Amino acid sequence: MERFLQQLINGISLGSIYALIALGYTMVYGIINLINFAHGDVYMIGAYVGYFCMTTLKLGFFPSLLISMLVCAVLGVTIEKIAYKPLRDATRIAVLITAIGVSLFIEYATMFFVKPDSRSYPPLTGFLTKDYYIGNLFFSAKQILIICITVVLMALLQFIVKKTRIGKAMRAVSLDRDAAQLMGISVDRTISFTFLIGSALAGAAGILVGIYYNSINPLMGVMPGLKAFVAAVFGGIGTIPGAMIGGYFIGLVEVMVSGYLDSMYRDAVVFAILIIILIVKPSGLLGKEMREKV
Repeated sequence: MERFLQQLINGISLGSIYALIALGYTMVYGIINLINFAHGDVYMIGAYVGYFCMTTLKLGFFPSLLISMLVCAVLGVTIEKIAYKPLRDATRIAVLITAIGVSLFIEYATMFFVKPDSRSYPPLTGFLTKDYYIGNLFFSAKQILIICITVVLMALLQFIVKKTRIGKAMRAVSLDRDAAQLMGISVDRTISFTFLIGSALAGAAGILVGIYYNSINPLMGVMPGLKAFVAAVFGGIGTIPGAMIGGYFIGLVEVMVSGYLDSMYRDAVVFAILIIILIVKPSGLLGKEMREKV
């Protein structure tokens, strides 16, 4: 039982990371029906920005977190303006190929500038070095920090979407872009804001992974990005609560498989879940069935 509870704690920590990344996927898809495969690489940039701030600028964790989120937010908006906005009325396959191209460009441009070698985050100080025990259950301060920051950011996102004017605009554009435009809503500004928020969350996830696993590299966004995409599909891509649920579910599944079977099977199980959910309920856990527009 103690082993199960320990794996549950580890799974919630990992699931928090997936949930933050999955939110970016689901928000963008909900607004413009685009699978932004460059999103995992924005998360990677967030990890490198945090690393630069903590090693070169000698900043603490929280200032580095804010700078990482800011840089990734600007990067997300830039990607949308340069790569996706000109293809707003193009076919879906053209936009999908562009997203893959943007992803590869970011990965190898980063590799050119920082080299392909893995980097380690500097040793943490203060309360982040502490460990806690309840009986035989182990909690690290880093795990507690990851969970708390994730909960705060998701609550803030829900507040923005449900209570603010721009949030109402996001919901309107998601429901019917043409009708929203007729009502005076700036569709372009709303889409840019969606990329801004989603990319900022990915940046936060990047630096959290950096301090948690203490290792980053230019290709680190590929597999977590795909797993976060699976999480978004599982929960119902286009729905924010679904992305949260999916992120925690995938994190728990991955940790349980690693703990009770073998870590070599964890990726296979995650992608098997993707296949099963697409066969059984393509709209996801909380998604609604929708007819494709012709």
